Amino acid sequence: MNYEPIENHGVIGDLQTSALVSLKGTVDFMCFPHFDSPTIFASLLDRERGYFQIAPVQGDFKHHQRYFPDTNILLTRFLGEGGVAEISDFMAMQNLGHNHNLVRRIKVVRGEMPIRMVCAPKFDYGRAGHRVEKRDGELIFIPKTRHQPALRLRCSVPVRVVNGAAVAEFTLRSDQTASFILEEANPREESLSKNPDYVSDAFKETMNFWLAWVAHSQYRGRWREMVNRSALTLKLLTSRPNGSIVAAATFGLPEHIGGGRNWDYRYTWIRDSSFTLYALMRLGYTEEAKAFMDWIAQRCAERAKLRPLQVMYRIDGQRE
Repeated sequence: MNYEPIENHGVIGDLQTSALVSLKGTVDFMCFPHFDSPTIFASLLDRERGYFQIAPVQGDFKHHQRYFPDTNILLTRFLGEGGVAEISDFMAMQNLGHNHNLVRRIKVVRGEMPIRMVCAPKFDYGRAGHRVEKRDGELIFIPKTRHQPALRLRCSVPVRVVNGAAVAEFTLRSDQTASFILEEANPREESLSKNPDYVSDAFKETMNFWLAWVAHSQYRGRWREMVNRSALTLKLLTSRPNGSIVAAATFGLPEHIGGGRNWDYRYTWIRDSSFTLYALMRLGYTEEAKAFMDWIAQRCAERAKLRPLQVMYRIDGQRE
């Protein structure tokens, strides 16, 4: 597996964390369950640090990515002589009680294609091992660390365990689909993803959430599509539970290979957040502005106790 340039990725998220999906159908960067949590997938930086790939296994393909208009639902398309396949990727919004669910659905649009899925999480930046429990229609990845919760992978096709990873090999014909749901395995809550209509319901709800959010934009100029896409990306960097804004979804990407300038941007850098907030305010998103200013007010209250305002904070306001 070769390293994909950062520009060959789309980003999805649920306002608590985010994931980067490559042109070749691989989720190769994701912190879980929050923006500043350790990674479960980090093959963007190191092949051995976890990935989640879905792709045809035969033939040469052209790869294209686009978003469903005015949403953060990503479509990755494989076009080859033998047919066309596409993957819909999104993180379900919280209104249905989701547990940071990453939903992936592959569909063959034309032809017949053998498909391979590999979900190989590596917990705590790849430092912690895990064990796998196989149950009816799902796998549970249980980490040997207290820093992250267990993960549930629910599959619509048969899956086997290979060296701690989930592997599925199957063939889809025109208009056939297969779906995969990766979520936090909370033993105290019943998972809604076992509902047979969950994927389609979550897709509709997530689409409606983003369409409703974009509809509040006050921009009416000629660059509407580009402005909305930028706004949607900025919105993905906001933490809905806290009101804070992260500078970016990633860490460890050097400005040049071998260089030392490879900052961790998964935190609320006050300067960067102010730029994001200014852009959102210009578009009329005052709710985000109020939430962030409330968060800032809490930091300023700490400063009143002879503690200076820091350059950056964790998304929940912690100073370390």
